[in-house]
Amino acid sequence: MSLQTVLDLLSKHRLMEGMAPEDMPRHDLAGNYVNKQHLAELRSYLARLDPAEIAEILESLSPDDLLLVWEEIDDSQVDELLDEVSDKTRDILASRSNYLGSVCVVNAFELAQGRLSQTTIESVEDLEGMKPIWVDMVGTTRADRRKIGHYFGLELPDPEELTDLESSARFYVEEMGEIHLHSDFLLDKEGESRNVPVAFILFRDILFSVREEELPVFRLQRLRARLQAGYVSDGMDMLLDLYAADVEYSADALEESYSALGEVGKKVLSESMSDKDAAKTLADIAEEEDLNGRIRRNVLDTRRALTFLIRRKLLSSAQLEDAQQIMRDIESLDGHTSFLFDKINFLMDSTVGFININQNRVIYRLTVLSVIFMPLNVIAGIGGMSEFTMMTKDVPWPVSYAIFTVGMVLIAWLTYVILNYESRRKTRR
Repeated sequence: MSLQTVLDLLSKHRLMEGMAPEDMPRHDLAGNYVNKQHLAELRSYLARLDPAEIAEILESLSPDDLLLVWEEIDDSQVDELLDEVSDKTRDILASRSNYLGSVCVVNAFELAQGRLSQTTIESVEDLEGMKPIWVDMVGTTRADRRKIGHYFGLELPDPEELTDLESSARFYVEEMGEIHLHSDFLLDKEGESRNVPVAFILFRDILFSVREEELPVFRLQRLRARLQAGYVSDGMDMLLDLYAADVEYSADALEESYSALGEVGKKVLSESMSDKDAAKTLADIAEEEDLNGRIRRNVLDTRRALTFLIRRKLLSSAQLEDAQQIMRDIESLDGHTSFLFDKINFLMDSTVGFININQNRVIYRLTVLSVIFMPLNVIAGIGGMSEFTMMTKDVPWPVSYAIFTVGMVLIAWLTYVILNYESRRKTRR
């Protein structure tokens, strides 16, 4: 019933707006007045409905009708309705309005008494009256970035599209003074580690960060800046602190890698290791090697970004000192990553050595069996000749073949004893 009432009002509105067939006459002043009455009636009707009822109506409307009805909804109901409607409906509203997509997460940070104050942005209109020093965007679409970029007067890139650029082209300054940096940040998860590309744009003392997924470094930085007064003062400070936190996160990942390789070393240095244990150990070593390589690449990328900022003289004296300290921290990590590479190679060689030993043991057993059965094959061949039957023709065949079998067993036993004695004598030497 509610949906039908809304559709009737929309039909009357479109009829008066001239959206009926072309042979309809043009509206006069009285028609315009009636048309406004239809919209006012629609607004009044929607105001009497519960948010759940309005959301159900919105879900049933076409995109054009949806946007028309949305304009007549009271502002006090907007936030609640955005939570009620589906992601598809919210994305339609975002594509043709100032609202952002349902998947993206955009946070703006202002300075309030020396601390960062975080505001979640759902519409470009939420940015009005704000003076942010950091706008952080996660999972934004091209339309979302276009809306935010248009508001601030710049173009925001897609971080995934920057991965194909040469390293030297990832850091540059535009004519309007925009500082562009593209950096990789480490994401270390159990059983999975990768580098996530992040695009930074520093424009008018505002830092814009664009990425596809949440990162621990950014969560840590937001927490610190909210709790500690005077932690940052502008967008460049925010950028340097993000790089510093990234180096710290890489150092923590190296410590965890040390611990993991220590456990692997205990297994490798044990007295014995089965092939199954060796396979698992090799997998653990390969995982740590991959993590160590990503850490090395991550800090190298951070060093290139800091070198660019220093070389272009974009830092104040205090910021320059902070950047140099981060560079020193990166240099200290280089020695640790090199040591870990050496340790990984040692553990890898040791594990492969255990596999070779186990294979040699199997081959030794096969060799012993072949040596034992070699004389038996010769004797068995002799026993199968006709001369043997002639030699034992006066002896019942069960007795002769029983004696022959006992002789073969004795010869096999003597061969095994001799081989075992020789093996022990070589071991004593």
